[in-house]
Amino acid sequence: MPATYEDAKLIVQLARWATEMGLDEAQIALFAPDFDPQTASADDPAVRKMLAFGETVGTLTKQRVLDRDLVHDMWWVEGMWSRVGPAARRRRDEMGEPRLFENFEALAQP
Repeated sequence: MPATYEDAKLIVQLARWATEMGLDEAQIALFAPDFDPQTASADDPAVRKMLAFGETVGTLTKQRVLDRDLVHDMWWVEGMWSRVGPAARRRRDEMGEPRLFENFEALAQP
């Protein structure tokens, strides 16, 4: 099913929220040459922002509130997850909660 105008409205609201939360600055930090996904912490503000955003978008997509194809046209989900996924997995292990950030990870799968 193709994206709807409701999907478009929601994705614009998400883009606005991303700007308000400083996700653009977080992305600069996450994609900087000196950022190491293998040692990054889920406590790092940039990682934390990306995980919160990605999990929200992933949840809305999983629940079919938001069109998956539109999300993938709008954002490079796989690339975002590749930068913060290792920190998310470590946090899962620390918390003993395998569902933590699962919707973001699922959204990043092809």
